[in-house]
Amino acid sequence: MKNITRRDFLVSGALGASIMMFPALGFPAKVPVVDTCPDLVFAHGDPGAATIAAINAIGGMKRFVKQGQKVCIKPNFSFANPPEAATTTHPEVVKAIAEEAKKAGAKQITIVDNVLHREEACLEKTGIKVCEMVPDTLVKPLTSSRFFRHVTIPEGKQLKETRILEPVLDADVFIAAPVAKSHSAAGVSLSMKGMMGVIKNRMVFHAIYDLHTAIVDLAFRVKPDLVIIDATRLLSDHGPGGPGKVLHPKIVIASTDMVAADAATVSLGEWYGRKVKPQQVKHIAEAAKRGLGRIDWENLKIRKVKV
Repeated sequence: MKNITRRDFLVSGALGASIMMFPALGFPAKVPVVDTCPDLVFAHGDPGAATIAAINAIGGMKRFVKQGQKVCIKPNFSFANPPEAATTTHPEVVKAIAEEAKKAGAKQITIVDNVLHREEACLEKTGIKVCEMVPDTLVKPLTSSRFFRHVTIPEGKQLKETRILEPVLDADVFIAAPVAKSHSAAGVSLSMKGMMGVIKNRMVFHAIYDLHTAIVDLAFRVKPDLVIIDATRLLSDHGPGGPGKVLHPKIVIASTDMVAADAATVSLGEWYGRKVKPQQVKHIAEAAKRGLGRIDWENLKIRKVKV
Protein backbone atom coordinates (compact mmCIF):
# COMPACT_ATOMS: atom_id res chain seq x y z
CA MET A 1 0.00 0.00 0.00
CA LYS A 2 1.29 3.46 -0.86
CA ASN A 3 2.15 5.66 2.16
CA ILE A 4 -0.02 8.79 2.31
CA THR A 5 1.96 11.95 2.99
CA ARG A 6 0.60 15.04 4.71
CA ARG A 7 0.67 16.85 1.35
CA ASP A 8 -1.36 14.03 -0.32
CA PHE A 9 -3.88 14.24 2.49
CA LEU A 10 -4.26 18.02 2.19
CA VAL A 11 -4.60 17.87 -1.63
CA SER A 12 -7.24 15.13 -1.52
CA GLY A 13 -9.12 16.99 1.20
CA ALA A 14 -9.12 20.20 -0.81
CA LEU A 15 -10.35 18.33 -3.87
CA GLY A 16 -13.20 16.75 -1.94
CA ALA A 17 -14.21 20.11 -0.53
CA SER A 18 -14.17 21.75 -3.96
CA ILE A 19 -16.39 19.03 -5.40
CA MET A 20 -18.92 19.45 -2.57
CA MET A 21 -19.11 23.18 -3.29
CA PHE A 22 -20.70 22.61 -6.71
CA PRO A 23 -24.52 22.92 -6.49
CA ALA A 24 -26.33 19.67 -7.22
CA LEU A 25 -28.36 21.10 -10.10
CA GLY A 26 -25.96 23.76 -11.37
CA PHE A 27 -23.60 23.71 -14.33
CA PRO A 28 -20.02 24.23 -13.11
CA ALA A 29 -17.80 26.14 -15.50
CA LYS A 30 -15.02 23.54 -15.21
CA VAL A 31 -15.16 19.77 -14.86
CA PRO A 32 -13.90 18.71 -11.41
CA VAL A 33 -11.24 16.01 -11.33
CA VAL A 34 -12.49 12.90 -9.53
CA ASP A 35 -11.23 9.38 -9.15
CA THR A 36 -14.09 7.68 -10.99
CA CYS A 37 -16.10 8.58 -14.06
CA PRO A 38 -19.73 9.67 -13.73
CA ASP A 39 -22.58 7.50 -14.94
CA LEU A 40 -24.30 10.39 -16.67
CA VAL A 41 -23.12 13.75 -18.02
CA PHE A 42 -25.16 16.82 -18.96
CA ALA A 43 -23.15 19.33 -20.99
CA HIS A 44 -24.79 22.69 -21.72
CA GLY A 45 -23.69 24.78 -24.69
CA ASP A 46 -23.43 24.90 -28.46
CA PRO A 47 -23.52 21.51 -30.25
CA GLY A 48 -19.84 20.93 -30.98
CA ALA A 49 -18.42 22.41 -27.78
CA ALA A 50 -21.02 20.70 -25.58
CA THR A 51 -20.27 17.35 -27.20
CA ILE A 52 -16.55 17.63 -26.53
CA ALA A 53 -17.26 18.72 -22.95
CA ALA A 54 -19.58 15.74 -22.45
CA ILE A 55 -16.99 13.30 -23.80
CA ASN A 56 -14.27 14.76 -21.58
CA ALA A 57 -16.54 14.67 -18.53
CA ILE A 58 -17.45 11.00 -19.05
CA GLY A 59 -13.76 10.11 -18.99
CA GLY A 60 -12.48 11.18 -22.40
CA MET A 61 -12.65 9.31 -25.70
CA LYS A 62 -9.49 7.35 -24.85
CA ARG A 63 -11.58 5.57 -22.23
CA PHE A 64 -13.47 3.98 -25.15
CA VAL A 65 -11.24 4.12 -28.24
CA LYS A 66 -7.77 2.60 -28.41
CA GLN A 67 -5.05 3.02 -31.02
CA GLY A 68 -5.87 1.34 -34.35
CA GLN A 69 -9.49 0.49 -33.60
CA LYS A 70 -12.48 0.74 -35.94
CA VAL A 71 -15.22 3.05 -34.70
CA CYS A 72 -18.84 3.12 -35.88
CA ILE A 73 -21.08 6.08 -35.04
CA LYS A 74 -24.87 5.83 -35.43
CA PRO A 75 -26.56 9.25 -35.51
CA ASN A 76 -29.96 10.11 -37.02
CA PHE A 77 -29.71 11.42 -40.57
CA SER A 78 -32.62 9.48 -41.98
CA PHE A 79 -34.68 12.53 -42.97
CA ALA A 80 -33.63 15.10 -45.56
CA ASN A 81 -34.21 18.01 -43.19
CA PRO A 82 -31.90 20.79 -41.92
CA PRO A 83 -30.57 20.68 -38.33
CA GLU A 84 -33.03 23.30 -37.09
CA ALA A 85 -35.92 20.88 -37.76
CA ALA A 86 -34.56 18.67 -34.92
CA THR A 87 -35.34 15.45 -36.80
CA THR A 88 -31.65 14.60 -37.27
CA THR A 89 -28.52 14.73 -35.13
CA HIS A 90 -26.73 18.06 -35.42
CA PRO A 91 -23.74 17.61 -37.75
CA GLU A 92 -21.44 19.45 -35.33
CA VAL A 93 -22.29 16.88 -32.64
CA VAL A 94 -21.36 14.00 -34.92
CA LYS A 95 -18.26 15.77 -36.22
CA ALA A 96 -17.05 16.39 -32.67
CA ILE A 97 -17.48 12.70 -31.82
CA ALA A 98 -15.52 11.69 -34.93
CA GLU A 99 -12.77 14.20 -34.17
CA GLU A 100 -12.39 12.94 -30.61
CA ALA A 101 -12.34 9.33 -31.83
CA LYS A 102 -9.60 10.18 -34.32
CA LYS A 103 -7.56 11.97 -31.65
CA ALA A 104 -7.90 8.88 -29.46
CA GLY A 105 -6.30 6.77 -32.19
CA ALA A 106 -9.15 5.40 -34.28
CA LYS A 107 -7.90 3.85 -37.51
CA GLN A 108 -11.25 4.02 -39.28
CA ILE A 109 -14.48 5.87 -38.46
CA THR A 110 -17.75 4.99 -40.17
CA ILE A 111 -20.93 7.02 -39.68
CA VAL A 112 -24.01 5.03 -40.70
CA ASP A 113 -27.79 5.13 -40.89
CA ASN A 114 -30.40 3.18 -42.84
CA VAL A 115 -32.04 6.32 -44.20
CA LEU A 116 -35.70 6.77 -45.11
CA HIS A 117 -35.31 9.61 -47.60
CA ARG A 118 -33.14 9.71 -50.72
CA GLU A 119 -29.50 9.11 -49.75
CA GLU A 120 -27.97 12.16 -51.43
CA ALA A 121 -30.70 14.42 -50.09
CA CYS A 122 -30.05 13.17 -46.54
CA LEU A 123 -26.33 13.85 -46.88
CA GLU A 124 -26.87 17.37 -48.18
CA LYS A 125 -29.85 18.64 -46.20
CA THR A 126 -28.74 17.36 -42.79
CA GLY A 127 -25.21 18.69 -43.16
CA ILE A 128 -23.79 15.34 -42.01
CA LYS A 129 -21.35 15.26 -44.92
CA VAL A 130 -19.18 17.79 -43.04
CA CYS A 131 -17.99 14.87 -40.91
CA GLU A 132 -15.91 13.59 -43.82
CA MET A 133 -13.54 16.48 -43.13
CA VAL A 134 -12.28 14.34 -40.23
CA PRO A 135 -9.41 12.11 -41.46
CA ASP A 136 -10.27 8.44 -42.10
CA THR A 137 -13.99 9.14 -41.70
CA LEU A 138 -16.77 8.03 -44.06
CA VAL A 139 -20.47 8.89 -43.91
CA LYS A 140 -22.58 6.05 -45.29
CA PRO A 141 -26.36 6.18 -45.76
CA LEU A 142 -26.86 2.45 -46.31
CA THR A 143 -30.07 0.88 -47.57
CA SER A 144 -29.04 -2.00 -49.87
CA SER A 145 -29.42 -5.55 -48.52
CA ARG A 146 -25.77 -6.32 -49.20
CA PHE A 147 -24.71 -4.09 -46.31
CA PHE A 148 -26.64 -6.12 -43.71
CA ARG A 149 -25.79 -9.39 -41.95
CA HIS A 150 -28.14 -11.89 -40.33
CA VAL A 151 -27.89 -12.22 -36.53
CA THR A 152 -29.82 -14.06 -33.84
CA ILE A 153 -31.04 -12.56 -30.57
CA PRO A 154 -31.24 -15.30 -27.92
CA GLU A 155 -32.56 -12.85 -25.30
CA GLY A 156 -35.37 -11.66 -27.57
CA LYS A 157 -38.95 -12.20 -26.43
CA GLN A 158 -40.37 -11.46 -29.87
CA LEU A 159 -37.50 -10.34 -32.10
CA LYS A 160 -35.41 -13.51 -32.32
CA GLU A 161 -33.42 -12.61 -35.42
CA THR A 162 -32.81 -9.68 -37.73
CA ARG A 163 -30.31 -8.22 -40.20
CA ILE A 164 -27.93 -5.56 -38.90
CA LEU A 165 -25.60 -3.18 -40.72
CA GLU A 166 -22.16 -4.76 -41.12
CA PRO A 167 -20.19 -1.65 -40.03
CA VAL A 168 -21.99 -1.86 -36.68
CA LEU A 169 -21.21 -5.55 -36.23
CA ASP A 170 -17.59 -5.17 -37.35
CA ALA A 171 -16.72 -2.14 -35.22
CA ASP A 172 -14.40 -2.35 -32.24
CA VAL A 173 -16.23 0.60 -30.70
CA PHE A 174 -19.87 1.49 -31.33
CA ILE A 175 -21.23 4.94 -30.43
CA ALA A 176 -24.92 5.89 -30.51
CA ALA A 177 -25.54 9.57 -31.29
CA PRO A 178 -29.30 10.11 -31.62
CA VAL A 179 -31.17 13.38 -31.66
CA ALA A 180 -33.81 13.88 -28.97
CA LYS A 181 -37.21 13.70 -30.62
CA SER A 182 -40.76 12.48 -30.23
CA HIS A 183 -42.15 9.50 -32.09
CA SER A 184 -45.80 8.96 -32.98
CA ALA A 185 -45.71 5.23 -32.17
CA ALA A 186 -42.89 4.78 -29.64
CA GLY A 187 -43.46 8.03 -27.72
CA VAL A 188 -39.82 9.09 -28.04
CA SER A 189 -36.94 8.25 -30.35
CA LEU A 190 -33.66 8.29 -28.43
CA SER A 191 -30.78 5.82 -28.18
CA MET A 192 -32.81 2.59 -27.95
CA LYS A 193 -35.46 3.48 -30.51
CA GLY A 194 -32.70 4.90 -32.73
CA MET A 195 -31.20 1.42 -33.09
CA MET A 196 -33.99 0.63 -35.55
CA GLY A 197 -31.81 2.59 -37.97
CA VAL A 198 -29.21 -0.19 -38.02
CA ILE A 199 -31.54 -3.00 -39.12
CA LYS A 200 -32.84 -3.83 -42.59
CA ASN A 201 -36.51 -4.55 -41.93
CA ARG A 202 -38.12 -2.01 -39.61
CA MET A 203 -41.67 -2.75 -40.71
CA VAL A 204 -41.89 -5.96 -38.66
CA PHE A 205 -41.57 -3.83 -35.52
CA HIS A 206 -44.84 -2.13 -36.43
CA ALA A 207 -46.68 -4.89 -38.31
CA ILE A 208 -45.84 -8.09 -36.44
CA TYR A 209 -44.37 -7.39 -33.01
CA ASP A 210 -45.15 -5.16 -30.08
CA LEU A 211 -43.00 -2.16 -30.99
CA HIS A 212 -41.70 -1.52 -27.49
CA THR A 213 -40.79 -5.13 -26.75
CA ALA A 214 -39.01 -5.45 -30.10
CA ILE A 215 -37.01 -2.28 -29.37
CA VAL A 216 -35.83 -3.81 -26.10
CA ASP A 217 -35.08 -7.14 -27.79
CA LEU A 218 -32.86 -5.36 -30.31
CA ALA A 219 -31.06 -3.50 -27.51
CA PHE A 220 -29.75 -6.83 -26.23
CA ARG A 221 -27.94 -7.34 -29.55
CA VAL A 222 -26.87 -3.76 -30.29
CA LYS A 223 -25.32 -2.20 -27.19
CA PRO A 224 -23.33 1.00 -27.73
CA ASP A 225 -20.10 1.45 -25.81
CA LEU A 226 -21.03 5.11 -25.46
CA VAL A 227 -24.30 7.01 -25.87
CA ILE A 228 -24.25 10.70 -26.75
CA ILE A 229 -27.71 12.20 -27.09
CA ASP A 230 -28.07 15.47 -28.97
CA ALA A 231 -30.64 17.46 -27.03
CA THR A 232 -29.35 20.80 -28.23
CA ARG A 233 -32.70 20.88 -30.02
CA LEU A 234 -35.65 18.68 -29.02
CA LEU A 235 -38.56 17.84 -31.32
CA SER A 236 -41.33 17.69 -28.75
CA ASP A 237 -44.18 16.64 -31.06
CA HIS A 238 -44.92 15.41 -34.59
CA GLY A 239 -41.88 13.16 -34.60
CA PRO A 240 -40.02 11.43 -35.99
CA GLY A 241 -40.14 13.34 -39.29
CA GLY A 242 -41.70 16.64 -38.23
CA PRO A 243 -42.31 19.46 -38.70
CA GLY A 244 -43.18 20.00 -35.08
CA LYS A 245 -42.53 22.13 -32.02
CA VAL A 246 -38.80 22.47 -31.42
CA LEU A 247 -37.45 23.19 -27.95
CA HIS A 248 -33.87 24.32 -27.33
CA PRO A 249 -32.43 22.74 -24.16
CA LYS A 250 -28.88 23.21 -25.55
CA ILE A 251 -27.76 20.04 -23.76
CA VAL A 252 -25.72 17.02 -24.81
CA ILE A 253 -26.09 13.92 -22.63
CA ALA A 254 -23.38 11.24 -22.38
CA SER A 255 -23.55 7.85 -20.69
CA THR A 256 -22.54 4.22 -21.07
CA ASP A 257 -26.11 3.26 -20.06
CA MET A 258 -28.72 3.47 -22.84
CA VAL A 259 -31.63 3.27 -20.42
CA ALA A 260 -30.30 5.98 -18.12
CA ALA A 261 -29.47 8.26 -21.05
CA ASP A 262 -32.94 7.87 -22.53
CA ALA A 263 -34.65 8.27 -19.15
CA ALA A 264 -32.71 11.45 -18.39
CA THR A 265 -33.54 12.90 -21.81
CA VAL A 266 -37.25 12.24 -21.33
CA SER A 267 -37.04 14.24 -18.11
CA LEU A 268 -35.51 17.26 -19.87
CA GLY A 269 -38.55 18.96 -21.34
CA GLU A 270 -42.13 18.70 -22.47
CA TRP A 271 -43.36 16.03 -24.86
CA TYR A 272 -46.63 16.56 -26.67
CA GLY A 273 -47.28 19.61 -24.53
CA ARG A 274 -46.78 17.97 -21.14
CA LYS A 275 -44.17 16.57 -18.81
CA VAL A 276 -43.58 12.84 -19.17
CA LYS A 277 -41.86 10.47 -16.75
CA PRO A 278 -39.47 7.81 -18.11
CA GLN A 279 -41.66 5.14 -16.51
CA GLN A 280 -44.46 6.23 -18.84
CA VAL A 281 -42.44 5.30 -21.94
CA LYS A 282 -43.06 1.58 -22.32
CA HIS A 283 -39.77 0.53 -23.94
CA ILE A 284 -37.67 2.47 -21.42
CA ALA A 285 -39.57 0.93 -18.51
CA GLU A 286 -39.34 -2.56 -20.02
CA ALA A 287 -35.61 -2.22 -20.74
CA ALA A 288 -34.98 -1.32 -17.08
CA LYS A 289 -37.14 -4.22 -15.89
CA ARG A 290 -35.19 -6.63 -18.12
CA GLY A 291 -31.87 -5.45 -16.71
CA LEU A 292 -30.52 -3.37 -19.60
CA GLY A 293 -29.90 -0.27 -17.51
CA ARG A 294 -31.10 2.15 -14.85
CA ILE A 295 -34.31 4.11 -15.19
CA ASP A 296 -33.73 5.89 -11.85
CA TRP A 297 -31.16 8.17 -13.45
CA GLU A 298 -31.38 10.74 -10.62
CA ASN A 299 -29.74 8.21 -8.29
CA LEU A 300 -26.70 7.74 -10.52
CA LYS A 301 -23.43 9.63 -10.35
CA ILE A 302 -24.13 12.77 -12.39
CA ARG A 303 -21.83 15.51 -13.63
CA LYS A 304 -23.02 18.77 -15.17
CA VAL A 305 -20.80 21.10 -17.16
CA LYS A 306 -21.30 24.31 -19.08
CA VAL A 307 -19.27 25.61 -22.02
